Amino acid sequence: MRGTDQIKLRLTARGAIALLLVITLLGQIFSPGPVFVVGCVAAALLVQPRDLLPLVVTPPLVFFAATVFIEFVRSLRAASMLQALGLGLFTSLSSAAPWLFGGSAIVLGIAWWRGLPQNMRELREDLSARAEVPRPRRDRDTAFDPEPEGYFEARVYGEARD
Repeated sequence: MRGTDQIKLRLTARGAIALLLVITLLGQIFSPGPVFVVGCVAAALLVQPRDLLPLVVTPPLVFFAATVFIEFVRSLRAASMLQALGLGLFTSLSSAAPWLFGGSAIVLGIAWWRGLPQNMRELREDLSARAEVPRPRRDRDTAFDPEPEGYFEARVYGEARD
């Protein structure tokens, strides 16, 4: 194959997030931080350019979900499951925080380079086109509709008993 004949693998946002989750779960067993960063780079490079925005916001959630799952499994064999889960989560999340921030920043940087600003512009235009709210005109419309008369008055149904 020559350089122009290469097959380009592009994942959807769901596929890239699933790839990141699998890599992060495997990394939790061996070395959580560096493997998570490698997964972030792989997901950011393999995702389709139109799906960059959903991918950018998910690495912290994926890392947290993988950590909770692994620590839950580890705490099953402990005498106090809740205590082991809490301590394991605290230890894992605090020790891997620099890797988490680094991986998230790398995903943001790669996505920015691959066209994230264009995705944000398209989203903004799409949302503004959908949210065409008619504004009241000062000559004809009022800014609010008054409540109908008797709206807050108590109503009595039937006849009163003595």
